[in-house]
Amino acid sequence: MHQSEQDDKNKIITPWSTVGYLVAKRTYARRLNENDPNSPTEEWEDVIDRVVRGAREQLNCGFSDVEEARLAGYLLSLKGSVAGRFLWQLGTSTVGRLGLASLQNCACVCVDEPIRPFTWAMDMLMLGCGVGFNIQREYVYKLPKVREEFVGAIRQDSASADFIVPDTREGWIKLLEYTLRAAFDRGAKAKFTYSTQLVRGAGAPIRGFGGTSSGPEILCEGIGNINKVIAQRVGKQLRPIDCLDIMNIVGSIVVAGNVRRSAQIAIGDMDDFQYIRSKRWDLGNIPNWRSNSNNSVVCNDFSLLPEEIWKGYMGNGEPFGLINLRLARKEGRTGDRNYPDKEVIGFNPCAEQSLANYETCCLAEIFLPNISSKSELLDVATLLYRICKHSLNLPCHNKETEAIVHKNQRMGIGITGYLQATDEQRSWLSGCYAQLRAFDESYSSARGWPKSIKLTTVKPSGTLSLLPGVTPGCHPAYSQHLIRRIRLASSSPLVSTIRDSGIRVEYARGFDGTDDKATVVAEFPFSYPKGTKLAKDMSAVDQLDVVRRLQAEWSDNAVSCTVYYRKEELDEIKEYLKKHYNNSFKSLSFLLHSEHGFEQAPLEEITEEEYNKLMKKTKLITSVSSAEFDSDDECISGICPVK
Repeated sequence: MHQSEQDDKNKIITPWSTVGYLVAKRTYARRLNENDPNSPTEEWEDVIDRVVRGAREQLNCGFSDVEEARLAGYLLSLKGSVAGRFLWQLGTSTVGRLGLASLQNCACVCVDEPIRPFTWAMDMLMLGCGVGFNIQREYVYKLPKVREEFVGAIRQDSASADFIVPDTREGWIKLLEYTLRAAFDRGAKAKFTYSTQLVRGAGAPIRGFGGTSSGPEILCEGIGNINKVIAQRVGKQLRPIDCLDIMNIVGSIVVAGNVRRSAQIAIGDMDDFQYIRSKRWDLGNIPNWRSNSNNSVVCNDFSLLPEEIWKGYMGNGEPFGLINLRLARKEGRTGDRNYPDKEVIGFNPCAEQSLANYETCCLAEIFLPNISSKSELLDVATLLYRICKHSLNLPCHNKETEAIVHKNQRMGIGITGYLQATDEQRSWLSGCYAQLRAFDESYSSARGWPKSIKLTTVKPSGTLSLLPGVTPGCHPAYSQHLIRRIRLASSSPLVSTIRDSGIRVEYARGFDGTDDKATVVAEFPFSYPKGTKLAKDMSAVDQLDVVRRLQAEWSDNAVSCTVYYRKEELDEIKEYLKKHYNNSFKSLSFLLHSEHGFEQAPLEEITEEEYNKLMKKTKLITSVSSAEFDSDDECISGICPVK
């Protein structure tokens, strides 16, 4: 970078929110020396330098010096951003080792085989992807019956065990594979022993990918729980509810004492009553691991949706989302059938990206309120597009994934802060999409790559939107003043920094009311600028209208929106969806604005008086010493923070 360009970059002041700097340090900053646990960690400028360098040296984006300077300026000033995955990984040796999978946000698999879908999901989750899984009966009932002689895995920490688990991602996945083979593969042992004597102890650093080890206990506990789920079905087929539990337990293993977050979405049948009651806490006996997935049902025709679905909308359970696979396969933006997507089998955890079986994709973000002109919007979009496009053509260690990703070239360039943007800024989106589509055609043709089957999206944007404090995705602000809860590892040295700043910190609680001693929840006071559109000022139907507009004008994938509603609005919601759902919505989820029954909800409304009282006791965190920082990589999971 030339000196004049460096000087211009140094003049940029990043418009942090009250929690933006802390979130960036916790989520995206790496140690400057990965091999030194006492090394200083990156500042935001260092993160951006690493990303730009990675785009040049690892992705071969071919940016000119002028384009690199513009890109760095947009990233520093929070006009646009690559995905959190890129902020964490790009420019590191991990990209060289893992290629495509190191930079992918979203993944999806269909459970139509007894082993591969589960091991593939575990692999993707351990690499930081959010994973969707389709457990409709038409697929699950293709699985064979569980062997009568199944016993499964028995822990025996000695050198004489049948399988000694290597201290690697592949080793943990292999243990899951052997457990499933014991249940379904007649050529495998129905009972086997395993040893975790090689697995590093809790707190040991994980080189390259970042974070620290949780030790072997979470793995052993998870495998034991999977054994129990399968053992209950000896001589019978697994049901969708069993597949849900196995996937959720896999997610709990991957969380691994908070080294990683695990984001999942389950997609099942709307008339599978076992499934749709799986998160009804009023019915009791819900395993804690079921908190690991957002759950949705396939609904291609709203008139066929059973009334049972709505019973979980009264604050007695988690409302199930709706997935319109028919529309996702048929159209891009509403009414546009030029880019059919016939192989779509499900969605990513936040349900903004439709995906084929074993497919992954990448994301980027534009902070619409910070964009100054129509031409700047297109410039930001095309620079982010080029980074996404080049990343999609990296090799992948999973060859079925490499094949479908290289074929579809699916990405999702998102918009956030939509309801803080002006009418003029919103009016730029449709034209920008058309120009971006034309750019993809010429850019792909020049390089001999397929055109991207999808380009744009609207995602919840929980973590990235926190950096400048804009409203997330297409959501209104939850409230003018609120408590925003952020989860961290209990062992993170950041916890003491947060406590010292006056922030309340407590253990996370499970569905059964017990404390998760590995995880803490920090409660930050937060406010939006005066004049920001608030949830209380929008009906559920108003929010649905915003989704419809963005599905028509911008997103050729889907629009992820958690619609805040009140119980008295349910009849109005149903009438609205009767008219518009089938041809206007690819995915929807809902959440009671209050009385939702969630303990430690991500957002909680407070009064201005309460906010001011908390702020008087709180010291703004604007710096973090290297001794206080650990590489908690929640960022790389794509976890859906709004729901």
